[in-house]
Amino acid sequence: MTKEQRELLEKKEMFRKGGGIKAIEKQHSMGKHTARERLELLFDPGTFVETGLFVKHHASAFGMAEKVIPADGVVTGYGYVEGHLVYAYSQDFTALGGTLGEMHANKIAAVQEEALKTRAPIVAINDSGGARIQEGVNALGGYGKIFTNNIRSSGIIPQICAILGPCAGGAVYSPALMDFVFMVDDISQMFITGPRVLKEVTGETVSSQELGGARIHSEISGCAHFRDSTEEECFARIRKLLVLLTEPEQQKGKEEIQGLRRDQNMDYIVPANPRQPYSMRSVIDGIADRGEFFEYQAEFAPNIRTGFIRLNGRCTGVIANEPMVLAGCLDINASDKAARFIRTCDAFEIPLLTLEDVPGYLPGKSQEYGGIIRHGAKLLYAYAEASVPKVTVITRKAYGGAYIGMCSKHLGADYVFAWPSAEIAVMGAEGAANIIFAKEIRQAEDPEEKRKTCIRQYEEVMMNPYLAAESGYVQDIIVPSQTRERVGAAFHALAHKMEQRIQKKHGNIPL
Repeated sequence: MTKEQRELLEKKEMFRKGGGIKAIEKQHSMGKHTARERLELLFDPGTFVETGLFVKHHASAFGMAEKVIPADGVVTGYGYVEGHLVYAYSQDFTALGGTLGEMHANKIAAVQEEALKTRAPIVAINDSGGARIQEGVNALGGYGKIFTNNIRSSGIIPQICAILGPCAGGAVYSPALMDFVFMVDDISQMFITGPRVLKEVTGETVSSQELGGARIHSEISGCAHFRDSTEEECFARIRKLLVLLTEPEQQKGKEEIQGLRRDQNMDYIVPANPRQPYSMRSVIDGIADRGEFFEYQAEFAPNIRTGFIRLNGRCTGVIANEPMVLAGCLDINASDKAARFIRTCDAFEIPLLTLEDVPGYLPGKSQEYGGIIRHGAKLLYAYAEASVPKVTVITRKAYGGAYIGMCSKHLGADYVFAWPSAEIAVMGAEGAANIIFAKEIRQAEDPEEKRKTCIRQYEEVMMNPYLAAESGYVQDIIVPSQTRERVGAAFHALAHKMEQRIQKKHGNIPL
């Protein structure tokens, strides 16, 4: 080996140690992996190829001219996940706190652009003290470049972000522009304004975790889509998601129909009492291959479930009302959550299965003041805009505007199936009877008995799926245990679906 080659290897080894042994030990003491250890957890062993190792910052003010920041505080490159090409960058908190300067941002932008060129997913691992204040506006300009690439890549390649340390100020907008955000308990932090500044400005005292930890963003704000207990669990889930997202086009039309498996328990899921709740998860499990459900935003707006299953081997997006929470009503957060998920699936050619049991939109002053009208409209927009195969199964209640909004035939569902327990109507029997038969009830000798009779009459005439089937709004009424078979066959028939849409620059989704 020549002297030059030896020097090269020594220099690479030095740079790969990041901020040095003490900084690495401190990182580990906080329960965090280093930037390169995280990439080892993400990629198949031995497949990661680093780019930009020798990039150096250009700053000179405030003593920066003499400061060496290995790899300028961020590790970039590409590798393979279960054989699929994936690009990634991992901020190195051991090197000047992983702060973002001009060249740091240029490295991230370069790997974003390579991912876009190759149509490969990108994974961002955020662990940074924020903008490098010694570089001033050049650091801020770097964020702008990253945001622009996030937007250019949106809907073309999957963008996944893991927040594994602090992510504050302007830095939060890159994760917000990406498709999937992962956080880990106790180590993830994400907020516009940190606790110290908040106390100075408002007088509020709050910890980083209380302000922007994984639980807060998973349950309350909805800014995080997945929450894990450890970094190992986080990367295992990211790997599973990447495999789900990178296979839909390869599997199109190739899936095997395995629908002969029937779950007889499905026939007894819906209770006889229409007021009694049941878990929609049991319906999802009965349809999915091996009963596996990769749930998205499980802790946010739990009155609607969203996530991925495999159906006859192919990735399928599921949107399902959850009768166990708020009776499955649609509200502001549920509408936002479902609309975002639908648009994500549509962008990446993932078919949509809707499981419907919805009594309506959640009533109340807080919902009206909060803008349920415009938020609910997002759901309608997302379904009607989606051009992927869409299949809907009505298991029980489908009332009023919520019936339309949950991917009815009127919004473009390709197939709509209903169980015999389905109730498709403008509203529930009690409310309808009180309106239609108001005069008769009021004038009756026994108004309460008359009201009960009128309710039964309305139930017999209207509270069933047959009127909708007679009008062609429901293609078939099926036995619940046939659901997997019928849904699987429908998606197989729709594998090569194509729609002609009016050409336009873009629509104007309600906000």
